[in-house]
Amino acid sequence: MSEWGKGFWAIILVCVTWGLSPIYYRELAGVPVLEVLAHRTLWSLVFFVALLAWQGRLGEFWQAATGPHAPRVALAALLVSANWGLFIWSVQAGHVVQSSLGYYIFPLVTVALGLVVFGERLSLAQGLAVMIALAAVVILTIGLGVAPWISLGLAITMGLYGMVKKSLPLGPVLSVACEVALLAPLALGWLALQALGWLPQGWLHPLAFGASARISGLLVFSGVITALPLVLFAYATRRIELTTVGLMFYLNPTLQFLCAVLIFGEPFTRWHMIAFAMIWGALALYSGASLRQSRPPRRVP
Repeated sequence: MSEWGKGFWAIILVCVTWGLSPIYYRELAGVPVLEVLAHRTLWSLVFFVALLAWQGRLGEFWQAATGPHAPRVALAALLVSANWGLFIWSVQAGHVVQSSLGYYIFPLVTVALGLVVFGERLSLAQGLAVMIALAAVVILTIGLGVAPWISLGLAITMGLYGMVKKSLPLGPVLSVACEVALLAPLALGWLALQALGWLPQGWLHPLAFGASARISGLLVFSGVITALPLVLFAYATRRIELTTVGLMFYLNPTLQFLCAVLIFGEPFTRWHMIAFAMIWGALALYSGASLRQSRPPRRVP
């Protein structure tokens, strides 16, 4: 198989894993969200430390986590933790349709953030795509009587996370390893407070970890399904074009959407149908513009 083919199948595996992850986290519906998040963080760290030790990069890892980039790494860590926590909650609470919408509009939110924060100029197609996406959110808000806060929260946290990551001279594996390392004390502290019963009444729950082999195994493996796709993502981006990666990314929210409607039986109203159709149209417009920009200019004979 060619290097391009290896990268292509790697990104497919990444997006399928992300897209089907609601099925996995639905199995942990009886576990408090913050306990799931804490275990996801800690077992991801175990995976990354083992990988970096095998690669002989622990010194590089320590320097990145404690060096001058640490404040930005910490900010990225807080943003990705908020995104993970909101996603886990949305799955457990039966809002996977909203989470899929969030990951659909994430690229368009990133474009809008680039305009607002960095003053980046938008092409006509990009501007139209952002306006259509905004109109879709407004229509969904009017139709349902409430804004799709989960979708917006997921898209905005991912967009801000991407902006911070853009300023870090670290690869995806090393940067996420540093992020979960900085989050690890918070995760351990939360689990300790939960185990000791030192939490407010509404937050008191017995630890799920250790209650059964099945739940404990799922919590441990949550680190693997978090970390391994990121390793494969880094592998893929070195072998295929970023435009291909961007297009394949839409497989993730598409599979989430199918899980929500076909497996979990979540409601999909006519307002959802209108909003999703508009978002899909906006993404087609945006993707077409991105593909045209990525093509090398034709040489004049």
